[in-house]
Amino acid sequence: MIPKIGHINFLNVLPLNYGYQHAAQDLQIVYGVPTFLNGELKAGRIDISNISSIEYARQSEELLILPKICVRADEDVTSIVLVSRKPIEQIRDDKVILTSKSATAQRLLKIILHDSYDAAPNYETRTVTVENPVDEDATAALLIGDDALYIYLHRPKNFYIYDLGKEWHKLTGRQMVYALWAVKKKFAAENPDIFKATYEKILRAFEFGIEHKADAIKSVLDKKPFTFEELDKYLGGVIKWNLTAEALDALKLYYKKAHDLKLIEREPDLQFADI
Repeated sequence: MIPKIGHINFLNVLPLNYGYQHAAQDLQIVYGVPTFLNGELKAGRIDISNISSIEYARQSEELLILPKICVRADEDVTSIVLVSRKPIEQIRDDKVILTSKSATAQRLLKIILHDSYDAAPNYETRTVTVENPVDEDATAALLIGDDALYIYLHRPKNFYIYDLGKEWHKLTGRQMVYALWAVKKKFAAENPDIFKATYEKILRAFEFGIEHKADAIKSVLDKKPFTFEELDKYLGGVIKWNLTAEALDALKLYYKKAHDLKLIEREPDLQFADI
């Protein structure tokens, strides 16, 4: 049996993607944006995946967290931004557009605007683009991933840009965990040897990609609108991948705040796969 592994193919996990391509070619990878893979994991069409942090809260009864790995940032994240026509402290009941790509970022923005700025915007989910980040009928829009990183580094005129990692740190003093790796409990229980071998391959692929980060960056420069220096600073500098005790404490706080605002049904217990 070959398990199906979901992979959010954003630049923030470029080393792992490179590792999959060069050090773990025998793995069966399913690529997609966070919301797509969240749904595929819930439906049982994939067995293991990196997922939005918030998705673990929504599926915690069916999932186990893979130890050691995550996507996190200590403060600025640079690839999750609010683009606004007015200063953030002036946003009240304005229309704010949410990208459909990430559930974690949507809830993070709602927490920040409520707790830090006492705002209650009218949220609408729709497609957001770099070329037209904020539609004419809206005050602000949430962007994530490669598009957000581009906006952060190449700021459009007449807009205010707010880094949600920085805003979360201002609010809580904590880092933020944006993605976890998780496995279906049923798959891990029924296929313990296959699961453990697959987990080890994922770790080795990640380690290979980090060791060859320069080569990984060079492999995408002709496809992405970034310089080597920009991605070198972003990967391993801004973005970190080790799941630490401090990161887990910050994740619990995120879940608490999301639950307080009724953005999730319950605060999940963090259950880890037994490796």
